[in-house]
Formats: sequence, C-alpha cells, structure tokens
Amino acid sequence: MVNSFEFHSPTKIYFGNGAENRTGAILRDFGATSVLLVYGGNSARKSGLLDLIRYSLKEQNLSVTELGGVVPNPRVNKVYEGISAGLRTHVDFVLAIGGGSCIDTAKAIAYGIAEADRDVWELFAHKRKATACLPVGSVLTIAAAGSESSNGCVITNEATGEKRAYDDDLARPKFAVMNPAYTMSLPDFQTESGCVDIMMHTMERYFTNSGNMEITDAIAEGLLRTVMKNAVILHQNPVNYDARAEVMWAGSLAHNDLTCCGNGGGDFMSHQLEHELGGMFDVTHGAGLAAIWPSWARYVYRDCMTRFVKFARNVMDITIEGSDEEIAEAGICAMENFYHSIGMPVNIRELGIAPTEGQIEEMADRCRTACGEHRGSARRLSVEDMIQIYKNAR
Repeated sequence: MVNSFEFHSPTKIYFGNGAENRTGAILRDFGATSVLLVYGGNSARKSGLLDLIRYSLKEQNLSVTELGGVVPNPRVNKVYEGISAGLRTHVDFVLAIGGGSCIDTAKAIAYGIAEADRDVWELFAHKRKATACLPVGSVLTIAAAGSESSNGCVITNEATGEKRAYDDDLARPKFAVMNPAYTMSLPDFQTESGCVDIMMHTMERYFTNSGNMEITDAIAEGLLRTVMKNAVILHQNPVNYDARAEVMWAGSLAHNDLTCCGNGGGDFMSHQLEHELGGMFDVTHGAGLAAIWPSWARYVYRDCMTRFVKFARNVMDITIEGSDEEIAEAGICAMENFYHSIGMPVNIRELGIAPTEGQIEEMADRCRTACGEHRGSARRLSVEDMIQIYKNAR
C-alpha cells in the first residue's frame, strides 16, 4: 500500500566546474551581509578553495568571521565556539566549506545563534524543538552525508560520548555549491566511506514494511547501482571527474527524502546503531555503517523478505533460483563482497576495535534512548535485539 507523503526540497544546487566562483554573489542573492565560514582542517587551504571563497565574499563586500578546526564526528564544543563567534560579530548567514561534519556543525551553530538564550544541545537530546535557525549554505568538498540538501544534522557530545541527530526543515540549506573536482584529493578510504554512507541513506529508506511505490523503488535501485559502479571506478582511478560527479549528485539525492516518498519514512536502525559505535569509538561513519549493516540485515531480513529479495534481484543482480531465504542471503553476501572490493569492512573487528560486553550493552541502551519510539521498520528492535546485532557484528 502506498503511503501519503509530503516532499520538500528547497535547496538550490549550483553544480559543476567553477561553480564555487559564484559563492559571494549567491550569498548576496540570499540576503547575506555578515557570514560565518565553517571549515575543517588543511584540505580546504591546500586545495586553494578557502582562499577562493574568501576572495569571492570580499568581492561582494561581505563581512566574514571564520571558524576552522571542525573534525569528523563533529563536536558540540566546536558548535558552542561557533555560536559565540557568530553572536560576537552579528553574523546573519552560516556557510560551510567541506563535507557533512562541517555542514552539520554549521546547522547546529545556526540553531544556536538564532536561539541564543537556549542550550543548542537540548535539540540533540530531544528535550525541545527549534523555533528559529539562521540560513545555512555550503560549498561541498566530500560526497557522503547528503547534509547539503537534508534537514538533519548529527553532533557528538564529547563529554558524554553521545552522538545524536536532530532533524528539522528550519536547517535545510538555502543552497549548495558542488564542484566534483574538489573531491579528487580525498584519500580512498574517505571516498569509499562516503559511497557507503550515500548507499545506506538509500537502503535505510528501501528496507521497510510500511508500503512502497514502484517509481520510488526504481529511483532508489538506480541510485544504488550507480554509486556502486562509480565507487569501483574511483577505487581504481580517484581522479575520474565523471565518476566523482555521479557520486556527488547521488549523495544529495540519497538524503533529500526523495527515496522515501510513499514508503513511510524508512528504517534507519543501522544508522542509529552506528551512531553509538561512532560516539564511543570515533570511527569513520561510512565504514561503521558497512561494519554494522550485514549483521543488521541478517537479523531482520526474514521479517522484511519481499524487500530483501527485490534488493537481491534488482540491485545486487542475484540470478540464482532458490527459496526467498536463499536469494535474500545471496544478496547480503554480494553486498559484503562489494564492501570488501572497495576496501570497506563488513564487521566491527575489521574496524580494528573490540567492544566488551559492557560496552555493547551501553551502546544498545544509548541507542534505545536516542531512538525513542522509533526502532525500525524492517523489524522493530528491542534493546536485546540491538545487543545481539552488535555481538553478531563483532
């Protein structure tokens, strides 16, 4: 049965070689006068992108405040630092230069500046909902998170080890500037982790028991096949512009909610389980997803058999005859083989960590708290289920 849905994707995309040169003019078009630049480490400097953006903003006589040093699994203390800087200089727009970590940090800062009398972490702890947010834009350098066109952001509280998401259309970016050439300098591990993240954003919405639409399935399946094909190309030839472009555009389409239209919203338990793994062990998000997904898939597929069989046939090209269970298992095995082919792990052990029984129980309990009432669509998971998935993934 097809579910009713609303689709809202207001982010304006500027895609292609040289798009970054228009950033200052784009900000002016969106009403910016004072901009907070949020970026990470040295990559934006080494590529020359940061200087280029500075020049573009200067050309438009925009006031600029800078906040560097954002790290993967972005931290709430950096968010607080950005809020203080933005309030001090009266910024009215937040621009991220980088990938999902920078964009998520920018979104959290934008919430914090707009509601300066409240602690922004309350949003991620789900103690309240935002009522305001400064406008956000991005110049994307990593194809992965899809945060450049999504309503979500994920922040880690380093004091507690909690990694939490907050979703609200208030923070959907006004625009995203996307030049695939700026992703070419990424290490292979980061590129392929990004490809896994893009795929998982699609798969989380695909494996549901709450209704589906054929057109949405076709978009999702085509997106998955495209990312897999180009992930292999980039593993062998990291400077292939066309492959970079395919993956970069797929990243936005995978997480702007297009692939959940009519299917009830998705599962997202692999993400929830990985968030706790990332919060405790600071693992790369995409690699963590690759390590969790096979265990999750084998735990839930009997409760979502039709979807897993369709996935095996239409995405993983499984042609064997046999029972639905055999076909579904073959599809899961094929995905594991694909992950290995691009240098990704298929279990927690291959991430180089070994959670204790106590740590697994702690991650599962935190996952239950973070999920609230939502604990999966392919199969609704209890804390005991989460513990077993973690154990099976070791």
